[in-house]
Amino acid sequence: MTRLAPVARLTQYAHGGGCASKIPPAELERLVTGLTGGDALVLGGPDGDDAAVVRIEGGRAVVSTADFSTPVVDDAYDWGRIAAANALSDVYAVGGTPVMALNLLGWPSDALPAELAREVLRGGRDQAALAGCVIAGGHSVDDPEPKYGLAVTGVADPGRLLRLDAARPGLPLSLTKPLGVGVLNARHKTTGESFPHAVETMTALNSDAGLAALERGVACATDVTGFGLLGHLYKLARASGVTAVVNASAVPYLDGARAAVRDGFVPGGSRRNLAWVTPHTDFHRIGEEERLLLADAQISGGLLIAGEIPGAPVIGELVPPGRRTLVVR
Repeated sequence: MTRLAPVARLTQYAHGGGCASKIPPAELERLVTGLTGGDALVLGGPDGDDAAVVRIEGGRAVVSTADFSTPVVDDAYDWGRIAAANALSDVYAVGGTPVMALNLLGWPSDALPAELAREVLRGGRDQAALAGCVIAGGHSVDDPEPKYGLAVTGVADPGRLLRLDAARPGLPLSLTKPLGVGVLNARHKTTGESFPHAVETMTALNSDAGLAALERGVACATDVTGFGLLGHLYKLARASGVTAVVNASAVPYLDGARAAVRDGFVPGGSRRNLAWVTPHTDFHRIGEEERLLLADAQISGGLLIAGEIPGAPVIGELVPPGRRTLVVR
């Protein structure tokens, strides 16, 4: 099936790009305090786990999550794939396997053709199929800003979960995807320049990484999305009562990411992330460019793992709690 000829730049219909459009993390935490959690939850309480997990009969657990975003690329099919991979990642981040998903679609029906929305949905369907996850309908609304994502249901072994609060001193920190999609997507939105290598990274599923972590007895992980590496690492370290040390020179970046920051293509979400973690971080002599990249708002980023798995660079370590929750050196 051939793709539709471009009829509009999807990113021009969004006020922000993808997960960079999230409510600022500090504001979000104030908003939901006391409104989440419950005795039946194995995961999904105030720590802000990537997905909710509830134990069921038969020694199994149900995993549930929802994630949607504004367009990060202009190709409708690719956006559908990216948004679906991003939503599926929450299930892998807690050690689960996705089983079924529902589409979540907001569409400006008076401004963009329905055929373009179909391409978004087709991209989501094809990405879910790669994960062995079926899509069964969903929900849509007429919306002046395009939005797409999935509500995903999965299964897991309740005795083998990846949690935010299970880190301990002495463990290495591994990252399974390079950073930089936020600043590259910001450049794409402004200039129309395409970055196929960034699309390839965003559409890569975290299924193998999640399985590898479980096979090696890892108990603590999260995925790196809208709050950036430092934001998600801060949540992990805070929940586990440890300090996380990042070796900045070991963190991998996509080609062109540094140039994008130097040229001023920094999402507002990345700057908000940096402002949130700065009071809790000892940056030593790390400059502004590096700080922004470490806080860059990602969509469909990699897994951040308290442990080691093949192929993932070690970017730091966990140590006993110190004066600051994060140290970047």
